[in-house]
Amino acid sequence: MSVKIKNRHRLKSKDIKKIQQELQQIFSNITLDEKSCIETGDVEGTKMIFIDSEPCFIYYEDKIIFTLLGINKFHPKEHFVVIDMGAIRFVTNGADVMAPGIVDADINISKGDQVWICDERHHKPLATGFAIMDGMQMKTEKKGKAIQIVHYVGDDLWNFVAKSL
Repeated sequence: MSVKIKNRHRLKSKDIKKIQQELQQIFSNITLDEKSCIETGDVEGTKMIFIDSEPCFIYYEDKIIFTLLGINKFHPKEHFVVIDMGAIRFVTNGADVMAPGIVDADINISKGDQVWICDERHHKPLATGFAIMDGMQMKTEKKGKAIQIVHYVGDDLWNFVAKSL
């Protein structure tokens, strides 16, 4: 059974500029190429943004967030959280990130910001989510939940993206 993309259409330049501005508020080094084909569509109730047919972003609670494919495509330099190797199996099963598993974090992260999570050895993106603590607190805190996970390796969105490539 294949997944259908509903209401897929190419975005107008004013819509692309709006997306660009929203992304640059968080990730200053992210620039959408004007030559790229930028589309939006609905996949099983999730609104997605496709760049050159690759699902790079989704809307989550009216905010644009990266898919893991998007992180690999754009290589954001900000709002990262590095977790230790022992936390990987929990994160890739959808668990929120706990402060003791964090090795490093961007100190510019504020509570509520979008973040992306990678492992300490290979720096491969593992998940995206929202900060429950600020970046400095993530680096120093020894207890508590630090990040609410939204998308992770092995979830339904990950599996959809893997099939679409």
